[in-house]
Amino acid sequence: MTIEMKGRERLPRWMKMQMPKGESYSKVKNLVAEHQLHTICTSGNCPNIGECWNRGTATFMILGDICTRNCKFCGVTTGKPFAPDAEEPKRIAESVRVMQLKHAVITSVDRDDLPDLGANFWAETIREVKQLNHETSIEVLIPDFQGKAELIQKVIEAGPEVISHNMETVERLTPQIRSAAKYRTSLEVIRFVAASGVVAKSGIMLGLGETETEVLQVMDDLRAVGCKVMTIGQYLAPTLVHIQVKEYITPEQFERYRTIGLEKGFSYVESSPLVRSSYRADAHVKA
Repeated sequence: MTIEMKGRERLPRWMKMQMPKGESYSKVKNLVAEHQLHTICTSGNCPNIGECWNRGTATFMILGDICTRNCKFCGVTTGKPFAPDAEEPKRIAESVRVMQLKHAVITSVDRDDLPDLGANFWAETIREVKQLNHETSIEVLIPDFQGKAELIQKVIEAGPEVISHNMETVERLTPQIRSAAKYRTSLEVIRFVAASGVVAKSGIMLGLGETETEVLQVMDDLRAVGCKVMTIGQYLAPTLVHIQVKEYITPEQFERYRTIGLEKGFSYVESSPLVRSSYRADAHVKA
C-alpha cells in the first residue's frame, strides 16, 4: 500500500520525527558544539540523530561540501570544489576521539575533478582515524570512483570494517535520479568490495516511482554481487527544485521489504520510512 502525493501535501503521521534525547546524545551534542565539529547528522538534519548518538555512532563528510555531480535527489551544492584540505584527515580523527565514538561513518562528495577521484585522501583519512582511535570501527560510504578497481582497492587496503556504496534507486530510474553514476557500475563496485572480504553494504530510497518488482530486483542484484547489508528508506525532496516525492511508502510495506530481504540472504536489512544510510551502522560490522 502506498499513499500518492499531490503537490506539497502534509507528511503522513509515520514520517513525524521525535525530538532527540538521552544522556549519551546530550554528551555528544555538547562535544560537537564545544569543539565546533562538523557531522552529517546535524547538517543533514538526520531523523535518527538521537538514536545514533546514543549508540555512539556519528557520520562525517570529507573532501569539502561541493560535489562535481548533480544528482536530482541530493541537496549538496554542485559546482567546482576547492582543493582538498590536507589537515582534514587529522581533524576527522581528532573529532572521533573527542566524541568518544564506538563507530564512525565517513562519506564524501564526488570529486571527479581530482586525478585519483579522491581515493588517496579517503585512504589517508581512514588510516588517521584508526591510528588515533584503536577501539573505533569504521564504515565508509564511498562514491563509485568511476568504477576504477585500483582506486577502490586503495580504500579497501586502508582497512575499514564496512564499505558502503548506495544504489540509490532502481535500475529504470537511475538515469533520471543520479548524475553520471550508472546502475551496473555501482553493482560492480559492490562486487569488488565484497570479493575483498570486507562487509559490503548498499541502500536505496523509495517513493520515486519505483515498483515492488523493481525493488525486489535490486535486492536480487545486490545479493548476486555479495552485498550483505541493505538499507531502505523514504525519499524526501531537499527543496522544491529537486525531484519530488511520488508516493509515501507505508511502514507495513517497509517491514515487508525487510522480511523479504532477510529471506533473500542479507545479514541485515534496515527498512523503515526514516532509515538513512548510516542507521544502526555499528551493528553492520558484525555482518
